[in-house]
Formats: sequence, structure tokens, C-alpha cells
Amino acid sequence: MKYSDEFRDKTIAQGLARAIDAEVSSQRAYRFMEFCGGHTHAISRYGLEDLLPANVRMIHGPGCPVCVLPASRIDMAIRLVERSEVTLCVYGDLMRAPGSQGQSLLRAKALGADIRMVYSTLDAIRLAEQIPGREVVFFAIGFETTTPPTAVMIRIAESKRLEGLSVFCNHVLTPSAMHSILDNPKIRNTGGVPIDGFIGPAHVSTIIGTQPYEPLVEQFEKPIVVAGFEPLDILQAILMLVRQVNQHRYEVENQYRRAVTREGNLRAKDEVSQVFELRDQFEWRGLGLVPNSGLKLKRSYAKFDAETRFAIHDMRVADDPACECCAILRGAKRPADCKLIGKICTPETPIGACMVSSEGACAAYWTYGRVRGEQVRQRS
Repeated sequence: MKYSDEFRDKTIAQGLARAIDAEVSSQRAYRFMEFCGGHTHAISRYGLEDLLPANVRMIHGPGCPVCVLPASRIDMAIRLVERSEVTLCVYGDLMRAPGSQGQSLLRAKALGADIRMVYSTLDAIRLAEQIPGREVVFFAIGFETTTPPTAVMIRIAESKRLEGLSVFCNHVLTPSAMHSILDNPKIRNTGGVPIDGFIGPAHVSTIIGTQPYEPLVEQFEKPIVVAGFEPLDILQAILMLVRQVNQHRYEVENQYRRAVTREGNLRAKDEVSQVFELRDQFEWRGLGLVPNSGLKLKRSYAKFDAETRFAIHDMRVADDPACECCAILRGAKRPADCKLIGKICTPETPIGACMVSSEGACAAYWTYGRVRGEQVRQRS
């Protein structure tokens, strides 16, 4: 038996679904946002929404770092790699992320830019060692999960005196985004749909722990349950949220105890704190400028900061007005509400970041055939 089979047991899933159905009140609606795209994909893949009562609704949240990366940061990277001396290292899912006016790193590469796909930060280290005459820039992106490897890379680069390596930093913080969703009136109401609680991200929480969510619960009185990615994890987390709402409790609960602790990974957090500090604000696609939500290199590591080294300036660009990605990321709309999905926006011809990313909500709906089903339900 595979280890994961224990968390995909059909009989137990049906039992959890019956428990949720028995405990929800017919007198109210329950609206829970899953912040992480991994949860969105699991919900779509296993048809979990079909097991829930009609008055329990899952609202898809920001999803993943590629989804929330604004077009302006893609444009900035393209301007950077237009320099003849620059080699840009990126993760593969960034290549088709949309910039403005149809730009992308994939198109920039096709036009001759030196862009290399890498699998880890160590690949960027090796490349900088192999081509010492080049300016190797690592496009650092991710929530708290991928930030420690970037910090370690910078410390290795310093120890090896790799003067040609720098980082274009786009690391962002999930609790700050959750705070913005709850605190900003335009986002908080998500187009008229309040949020009653969150399924907290799993991989992020293995790094930061559950403690950073406690101030959010205290301030906004919304429960947060950190959950794993398997179907039983998610159904149990929904049941835990329903019980908190029914009992008027507002707590951080940890369903994913096999991987997450309150304190998180202390070694990883220490590596990050040595290298990074908070930005005053950072732009998120769909959420706008979010205070204290991004990281930058500390002054002691400024020589590895590509924005400083190449005098890259922030810019603001408009998203494609026909794409509903921004509204989907803040929960105001669902993928099936977009007129482009399944027509001109597909994984082969993506228009928005939600279809580009393998963890995007639109990609989940497309991959697991939920676009047409939901569109039919909307018409009926």
C-alpha cells in the first residue's frame, strides 16, 4: 500500500462528507477560502466540492507565486535580460507568465535573450561558476517555501566570491496577503461574498509554522485551519472550520500535524532572517500594493541585489482587461466566470497567470474538466 492511499480512502471521505452535512446549519452559508493553489487542484481533482452541502462554498484564493506575480515584474525582468551581458535563470513555470502587451520571458528568449531554465538555486550557482564573464541573475520567486534556498544560494555565492551572480527578488509573504484580503474592503467582500474562514497553506506552514496566523485570527475573528493536500486532509479541515463557525470560535487549528508545527522550521527561518528584510510594500496581481508583503536583500548583501546593481525601477502596467485572473485571485469570481477560459485561454494558449501556472485555479478547472460542468450549472 502506498502511504498516500491512507489519505484517499473513499469510505472515510464519504464519512467526513456526511459529518459535514450533518453539522452545517441550513440557516446560514459557509464560505471558506483555500489560499493555496495546491488545495484548489486537489479540490478539483477529487471532486470534493461535489461532496459538500450546497451552502458550503469554497472560494479560490491567490493560489501560487506565479499567479500573483504582477505583469510589471515580468516586464522588469525582460528589460533586465535585454542587456547583452545578462543571463537570466528562471524556473520553468515562469517562462509563459504574462507581462504587458503580450510579453513573456518565453517570447524574449525566442527573440534572442539569454534565459536559462533551472531546477534549483544550485543550478544558478553552477552556471555562474561556468560563465564567470557573464552577469548571472536568478529570478527568485515564491512564498515562504522557496525563500530559504534563495538565502542559502546568496550565502554560498558570498563564500565563493561569485561577483557575477545576483538575485531579482520576488519572494512574498502569505500572512500579509491574508491580512490584506480581510482588511481591504474591496477585497474583503470579494465582490459581495464575505469569507468565513481559511484553509491555510501547507508547504508554507512547514516553514513558518502556525504562529504567524494567530494575530490574523485575533484581529479579524476568522478561523484558519492549516491542512495537507490529500482529499481527507481537506475534508477534515472543512469539518473543523464548520465546527468553529458553528461554535463562534476563532482559532488557528493544525490539521497537518504530521508536517507542521507551531514554530515551523527554525533553521530555515534563521537562514531567511540573515539575508532578507521586509519591503514597505509589494504589488500582488489581483490584490494591488500589499504592505509588508515582500522581501528584499539586506544592505549587507546589496551587492547580490539585481535591482540595485542594474538600477531597475518599479513600474506599473495594466493587466489584460478581458482576463478575469485578478478577480479570481481575490475570490470575487470563479474560473468559469471568465469568457476566455476554454476558448482562447487554454494551457497551450494562456492569457492569464491563473492558466499559466500549474497551481492556478483556471489550470485546475481545465485539467480536471470542471469548466464546462460549472458553466452548465450557472446556466441552469
